[in-house]
Amino acid sequence: MIKKLLFPVTLIVTTLCLGQQRTIPIDTSVTTQHSVTINGSPVNYTATTGTQPVWDENGKPIAAVHYTYYTKNGVKDNTNRPLLFSFNGGPGSGSVWMHLAYTGPRILKIDDEGYPVQPYGVKENPYSVLDVTDIVYINPVNTGYSRTIPESGKEVDRDKFFGINADIKYLAEWMNTFVSRNNRWRSPKYIIGESYGGTRVMGLSLALQNQQWMYLNGVIMVSPADYKVIRVGGPVSSALNLPYFAAAAWHHKALPSSLQAKDLLEVLPTVEDFTINELIPAIAKGGFIGETEKNAIASKMAEYSGLNKQDILDHNLDVPTGFFWKNLLKDKGAYTVGRLDSRYLGIDKKRFGDRPDYNSEITSWLHSFTPAINYYLQEELNFKTDVKYNMFGPVHPWNNENDNTRDNLRQAMAQNPYLNVLVQSGFYDGATTYFNAKYTMWQVDPSGRMKDRFEFKGYRSGHMMYLRREDLKKANDDIRAFINRTTTKGASAKY
Repeated sequence: MIKKLLFPVTLIVTTLCLGQQRTIPIDTSVTTQHSVTINGSPVNYTATTGTQPVWDENGKPIAAVHYTYYTKNGVKDNTNRPLLFSFNGGPGSGSVWMHLAYTGPRILKIDDEGYPVQPYGVKENPYSVLDVTDIVYINPVNTGYSRTIPESGKEVDRDKFFGINADIKYLAEWMNTFVSRNNRWRSPKYIIGESYGGTRVMGLSLALQNQQWMYLNGVIMVSPADYKVIRVGGPVSSALNLPYFAAAAWHHKALPSSLQAKDLLEVLPTVEDFTINELIPAIAKGGFIGETEKNAIASKMAEYSGLNKQDILDHNLDVPTGFFWKNLLKDKGAYTVGRLDSRYLGIDKKRFGDRPDYNSEITSWLHSFTPAINYYLQEELNFKTDVKYNMFGPVHPWNNENDNTRDNLRQAMAQNPYLNVLVQSGFYDGATTYFNAKYTMWQVDPSGRMKDRFEFKGYRSGHMMYLRREDLKKANDDIRAFINRTTTKGASAKY
């Protein structure tokens, strides 16, 4: 059934097509009933999809945020039933990727490695974590069906939405309203964010505690983007890419036979050790490194990356990821490899160059995600609208100033002994690499006194590791185990 709109006149614009709305109501929901079999057991659940306002300081709605909320049926008391808030990244990405491919009760029709299959659509997710937690998928403003009020014009105060700290502030407030409306204050709470969503959930962990007085049991970062490293440049940022180079080269059988004969998890620790103890110091020396040392480092980098030694020397040991994607297989079929998942191959106009013509993996994913989310929300969840679902929305320019999210997470953990962190990354992700994620995890708490509350899990796939069926099961099992381990069941929050 559709709930009564609280502000029905604010955004309604009728069209000539059957009276459909070309804009989204700011406060509405549709509820449907479903069932899924998870790990062999049937789970009946309720899906509620709709919009909830973002309020300004005067109680005026300034945006409508679209969400989808799944609750397991038959739970008489949700006091001990966890609640998981899920975000994707971008910034500017809709909450579609993890919703329809990872933790939710329905996933894309794709093959076992994650490639599109026609006819497009969805199927049951036999590994969803809905058996152990209720889930809310949130589309930040201007993504999915979420929109500012009004949608455009000088009246839109973009500073309230489109920046690291603005994003965190309004979403924390929105989550407070959601928890109150749905009577979930007593439930154990978790937040999960993918890519830029990793930055978002690090910041939300403290904002929820200090601004909303909402304390979490867990923060889950999936292929997290840490802008204290990414796009910063310099010896650390550059060197941290090498273990990813090794993983992608291993997958494409581009390493020397002595390394190729080993399992990936035997190769990576050696490359990680070289990166931390030799490569970072070498790049830090810049033009003052000795020729003997520079050649020795380049030789090791070539051995571990599959790249040509002279190309590495020509880059002064600082090899851009774009060059790697373009040139790893230059002499092995001349394919490019994907940015977000280097298992994917592409074909460029020219064999030579500094970066690929396009990202082969994202074009593949948009193939299957875009038809599926539009079909699913409108036909299975019955949310009817003529509004376009923004896979990627207009959120730029994005204010990246005053990014203290890494320390926000540290402070939130220090204040809250219940709070634990799970980091999940694919070894073949070249955008937010797995070793970057490890480095971020190491840097959150320099004292090391809380390191037993961090957990890292790696997978043999890319940024969206859950697209590969084997990793879909493993990654969901890891979240399930994390939630079961961190719902404290009466233990006191104390050191």
